[in-house]
Amino acid sequence: MFEVKNISMIYDMNTDEKMYALGGFDLTLPDRGLVGIIGPSGSGKSTLMYCLSTLKKPTEGSVRYNGREITDISDRERETLRRKEFGFVFQKHYLVPYMSALDNILVAGNGSGKEETEKAKDALRLLGLREREFGKRPAKLSGGQCQRVAIARSMINDPKVLFADEPTASLDHENAFNVMKILKKYSEDRLVLVVTHDRSVLTDVDMLVEMWDGNISGISSRA
Repeated sequence: MFEVKNISMIYDMNTDEKMYALGGFDLTLPDRGLVGIIGPSGSGKSTLMYCLSTLKKPTEGSVRYNGREITDISDRERETLRRKEFGFVFQKHYLVPYMSALDNILVAGNGSGKEETEKAKDALRLLGLREREFGKRPAKLSGGQCQRVAIARSMINDPKVLFADEPTASLDHENAFNVMKILKKYSEDRLVLVVTHDRSVLTDVDMLVEMWDGNISGISSRA
């Protein structure tokens, strides 16, 4: 699904001390499965995810998605790709503060009506929220609950690729492992990329990409 060739991301290009967020490497990712990208802060793992998802354009190199070069597509093509095929979970939940948990999911959906509402409710239930919390605004929910709403929102349009940047960072261990089980199930016929520094949540990944100082230090796959 993704084929990366000689990708690099360089900041401070016009200075003597350039910073390489990505140092130039190749990477091929499968069409489906749960892929973990792990590394310490500053290793380049989030930058890699942003380049794959078209949120950032690499300084050099190529990113192909389903055989199509996506580093130089137009803004309109980029927006369409994100809306129809990509889903996102960020470290911050970015919920709309004046909307309820349920409405925060529905506003991101492509559908409408009762069927879409029930789908959103099912996602919230699956992630451990109770009916009485569906109508609460983010300020009335805990940080962990807000993050689970954000995860439900990312799945509402059944994206082919789900990008998750530290999706369990604000969750306790029980809810973190529950979320990872849900993402694992979701990845059976889709690609899920989880960026994290917490190795304990990646015990069931199909592929593990380890990063260090802007480069890949190791790749392992389940047999």
